Amino acid sequence: MARRGSYAKGVAKREEILERSLDVIAREGYRGASVKELADAVGLSQAGLLHYFDSKEELFTEILRKRDEVDARAYGGSSEVVSPDGLRDGFVGVIRHNADVPGLVQLYSRMAVDAADTSHPAHRYFVDRNSALRASFADGLRALQAEGRLTDVVDAETLARIVQAVADGLQLQWMQDPSTDMAGTVEAMFRALDPSVPAGDPKETS
Repeated sequence: MARRGSYAKGVAKREEILERSLDVIAREGYRGASVKELADAVGLSQAGLLHYFDSKEELFTEILRKRDEVDARAYGGSSEVVSPDGLRDGFVGVIRHNADVPGLVQLYSRMAVDAADTSHPAHRYFVDRNSALRASFADGLRALQAEGRLTDVVDAETLARIVQAVADGLQLQWMQDPSTDMAGTVEAMFRALDPSVPAGDPKETS
């Protein structure tokens, strides 16, 4: 019983670390969020913090995983069935929310580059995440194509990869130029792919 209670406390502390770390990085930015600051936020020493993770890289990987979990609850994409419109609107909602948490965007973008190395602790996270995101999007885009609300000139799997590439690329542009309207640009892309929107439609991104 004591061992079970100790395990439960360890899981709870790990969750607290991840949740508090999300707040610290969102507020202080990736550069300002040192292991010391994250440890201070939960009342631990640096060694005490890393007791719950194999390395600093694993800590940051799990922070990104926690962010995905939080975003899924807030914007859809969890285990319940999500409509094609809900999936698309939830994706745009996440992108719009990202503009309010620049530190987490910086963390994601920097880790994504480092994780191209197959030995990096975050490599499997990014491979699995990207694959799952494309699969979910392909299903939603395929349904929109079947309804005639999205061009079928390009297959859904390729469109899903294009949407993902646009979103990731916009994050880099936004970090360099914060005036970039990431969500508005993605919404404009979906309008451009909608065959019901006349050529030269006067709508502009907000």
